[in-house]
Amino acid sequence: MMENKKSDKMAISAKGIRLMIAGLLVMAAGFILLSGGGSDDPQVFNYAMFDFRRLVAAPIVIVAGIAVEVIAIMGKFETKE
Repeated sequence: MMENKKSDKMAISAKGIRLMIAGLLVMAAGFILLSGGGSDDPQVFNYAMFDFRRLVAAPIVIVAGIAVEVIAIMGKFETKE
């Protein structure tokens, strides 16, 4: 008969969890960079929403955060036993 062995190991290591939190913070920073640029008067067009920060920097930071998340989830990290 086969016994069900329960492993005391977590599916993700402590380093993976720290990387996931770091990735979430990086993505949050990207969304903060993306915000703003609106106008108080809807009849006035504001060209500030087409600056480098919103069109280039923020998407790069968000994609970098997603890459950190993928590494945190898919990566295999050494654990101390």
